Parts: sequence; structure tokens; C-alpha cells
Amino acid sequence: MSRRLTLRAPGVALRLDLRTLWVTTLLVVAAVAMVVWTVVAVGVRLPLSEIAEILNGGGRRADRFILLDLRLPRVSLALLTGAAFGLSGAVFQSLSRNPLGSPDIVGFTTGAASGAVLAILVLGVGPGGAAVGAVVGGVLTALIVYALASVGGGAIRRIVLVGIGISAMLVALNSYLIGRARLDSAQAAAIWLVGTLNGRTWEYVRLLGLALLVLTPLLLVLGRRLRMLEMSDDTARSLGVRVDRSRLLLVLLAVAVCAVATATTGPVAFVALAAPQIAKRLTGSAALQLVPSAVTGALVMVLSDFVAQRLLAPAQLPVGVITGAVGGVYLAWLLSVQWRKGS
Repeated sequence: MSRRLTLRAPGVALRLDLRTLWVTTLLVVAAVAMVVWTVVAVGVRLPLSEIAEILNGGGRRADRFILLDLRLPRVSLALLTGAAFGLSGAVFQSLSRNPLGSPDIVGFTTGAASGAVLAILVLGVGPGGAAVGAVVGGVLTALIVYALASVGGGAIRRIVLVGIGISAMLVALNSYLIGRARLDSAQAAAIWLVGTLNGRTWEYVRLLGLALLVLTPLLLVLGRRLRMLEMSDDTARSLGVRVDRSRLLLVLLAVAVCAVATATTGPVAFVALAAPQIAKRLTGSAALQLVPSAVTGALVMVLSDFVAQRLLAPAQLPVGVITGAVGGVYLAWLLSVQWRKGS
């Protein structure tokens, strides 16, 4: 029995792997279930009947505030940021042909954080300005890392090591900026640098949602080139792909997605690293795939935020604490696997 399903339209044929389709569907169902569970069970319990009444314009004022102003913006942003980190992680790992080639490992996320911290602490801007600063910081960091790794050729092989070095320098810059800031600003920036969904409003959701609405289709259109680039540059060229131009476009788009997500929540650790690899193992695919990676990232983020809210309730931990704790163990395992393969 074929594992592929072919959908045809006039002039178009789309081939879908059945296992990937089923796994992605199950991941979507799991993410929706986690969203419902989070909205209903975290903090003051809201029955589904009460939620339905509120969404229809009724319900008590206090319950409407809890649902519409606190829980729904937070869980919506968790979904969007998780999808953004998973998507960007899949692109970078595919381009670098290395499971460690994640934006939070090679410094792009840290660069975005530096841009946002500069905008917040030095310019005193709001979420929109921080997003612009994060995008500029992320793109500049990506260009610097790529340029340094390209010296003498072989950028793909060296981008992880160069990125780690640049990331360490940017962490020092962020620490310096926080040390020089006023106490209240420094505390806010320090919490933001861990990665948090606490206190996020619909303004953040609209910002990231608009960015993903524009950038995601472009990345998906370039997804076919990504698979060719993952094989080798020579193979991609033989198939008619403009290697340097395609790689630069993919890097810039993925950095933009990652940077805007970082601007809304801070540099949430390890989601971009883990989500593509989890999706790859679940789908059994030889190559990283963008949509399953994005859905996996969304599920990981919502699940992590649920734990962050429930672990020390009524206190709410930054979601980055949970992803960092779990992701650190995952990174150690991944490094050991890579070391055994190398030996």
C-alpha cells in the first residue's frame, strides 16, 4: 500500500506522506486539547458552558476579564510563538545540516534579544518598537555570523561554532545593558530575557500573527528548495536552484520569524532546537519538514506554559524556565548522540 496521497487540481499535483499527515493531525488535536485544558483548568476554573456563554457576549464581568484579557491572549501567543520557533528551527537545522544548527544555539535568538533589549532600555519603546529592534538585531546577527563563517568557504560547516561565539558576546552585552539600567527596567528586562508569557496582551498576538501571516507562506513556498539544499549544494545547483540566493532568502525569512517571536516573549530556550527533531522522529521522515515542526513547536510551547502556570501555583513561572530545564537535558542527550556518531 502506498504511503503517499496525491491531490490533483488543474496544473497542480500535491503529494502528501500519509504518516506525516496523520502525525500532524494528531499533533494539532493534542495542541487544541492543551489549549482547552489550559483555558479551563489554570487558576479560577471556568466550565466549558461558562466559556461558551462568554464567547457569545454573556457571562460575568470578572469571568470575561479572566478569559478574554488574560487566558486567551496568553494561550494564543503560546501557540504562535511555538509555531514560529519550530518553523525557524527547522529552516536553520536543514540549512546547516546539523541538529544543533538552531537559532537559539547559533546566536540569532540572542541577537534578536539584544536588539529588543537595546530598544527597551535605551530607547524606551513599547512592544512595536521592541519587535523592530528584535528583527534588526536578529538579522544583523545572522549576517555577521554568516559572513564570518563564510571566510575561506564552508559556511555551512562552521556556522554553529561561529554562532556560539557570537552568542556568548551578545550575552555579555545584554548583561552589561541590564547592569547599567534602572532597577525596575533591569528587573523587567531580566525576566523578559528568560522568556515569558506573563502579562501578554492581544497587542502581542496581533503583532506576531501578522508577521506569521506574511512570512509563513513565503517560507512554505521556498520549502522545496530547502529540501534540495539539504542534500548538497552541487545537487541543488544541478536541479536548477540558485544556491546562494535561496539560502540567503531562507535565512532572512527564518530570522525574521524567530526575531518577531523573540520580541513578543523573549528568547524562549530550546523550542526551536527540539521541535524539528521531535517532529522528524514522529513522522519518520528523512528530511526536516516545516509544517510538522511548526505544529510540534506550538504543542511544546502550550504544554510548557501549562506546566509553568501549575507547577508553583498560584505563582506563575516564566515559560523559559520550563523549556530551559527540559531543553538542557535534551541538549545533553543530543550532544552525546552526535559525539557517538562522530566516534
